[in-house]
Amino acid sequence: MRPTDYDVVVIGGGPAGLSAALNLVRARLRVLVLDSNRPRHAATLFAHGFLTRDNISPLDLRRLGREDVTAYENGEVQFARVEAVTRVSGGFRIIASGVRGAPDRDVHAQRVVVATGLAEILPDIGNARAFYGTALHSCLECDGWEKSGEPLVLVGETDDLAWHAWRALQWTDDLTVLTNGVARVTDAEEAALAEVGVCVDRTPVTEVTGAHGVMTGLAMSDGRTLAFSKGFMRPTWRARLEFLTELGAVRDEEGLLIVDPRGRASVAGLYAAGDITPPGPQQIAVAAGAGVVVSATITHDLALERRG
Repeated sequence: MRPTDYDVVVIGGGPAGLSAALNLVRARLRVLVLDSNRPRHAATLFAHGFLTRDNISPLDLRRLGREDVTAYENGEVQFARVEAVTRVSGGFRIIASGVRGAPDRDVHAQRVVVATGLAEILPDIGNARAFYGTALHSCLECDGWEKSGEPLVLVGETDDLAWHAWRALQWTDDLTVLTNGVARVTDAEEAALAEVGVCVDRTPVTEVTGAHGVMTGLAMSDGRTLAFSKGFMRPTWRARLEFLTELGAVRDEEGLLIVDPRGRASVAGLYAAGDITPPGPQQIAVAAGAGVVVSATITHDLALERRG
């Protein structure tokens, strides 16, 4: 192989991408991981529910994953933002711009794994991000335990907000739902939630009150301030896949890459794992497991080619 040739290039250095890369290097494949270093959980201080790593910092988890991959001589990880993936003879050409002082890359690979995750878009509350990852979180399963038994607020602008309220009741008996004047909660849904003591407030939220990541409440557009110190937000997500435009890989209406049960995308040699595939955002353990599935699929496909 030339120095710019790889068996597999993995795009995305989160749990899915690094898990795939680790198992691929252990299969004696030459692997390059290109990571833009913009993870969805960048604001989160602790990751929960991942066996042997409960309460670990997501930054530490990613660092340990990179160390696992690069401990093998055939594994390489670099911070870079992929600009384009195109078809060439024998596979793919991947062009990336280095970040954090890393060099630009122009490499070839027989196969590509996409594990870029998603960009989160929070409800339209100007200073919400200042409290996101500390007082406010998006994943009930990931962060519900730490807030359990306390009065909680659930803020969102999506039409599935009522359903997430029912889910949130697993962790609290004192819940208030804020639609920020946007989310569609039907009269029937509101009445059903009211029967179990959940209030639905349709007033827009002006800002989150507090300082230094410590929330004291939510200021409403009608002048009220609701006193809450913890809660959840229901974000929306954006798939960052502009670099795949020329390949024409099939995506769903949400922009996620459609894959078969083994992680194969619609373009031969292209695979995907983690949040970038339906149904979207997943827990760390699920994303990591999807990476293992993709790595096994690649070795399976190689064996089929070898057999002929």
